[in-house]
Amino acid sequence: MKRRWISWCIANIIWIILFAVGTAVIWTREVDGAGVTQTPELKLLGFIVLLIACIFPLIIQVIWLIINLKVSKHVL
Repeated sequence: MKRRWISWCIANIIWIILFAVGTAVIWTREVDGAGVTQTPELKLLGFIVLLIACIFPLIIQVIWLIINLKVSKHVL
């Protein structure tokens, strides 16, 4: 396996772990940093914000995947 594929896999694992930890924090907290008691609606809103924040890294990962696939086909 080439270094670029290993790097891509490691980066994906890191993003998945960060997303999972962020989701766990959002769904398990009772009070946020401003002292507001978290209702299910506010937790859902926080989760949506996390999803929006993860769209940019997802786009970068997809572009990186496409480049890896094109380079791998070109080398073979």
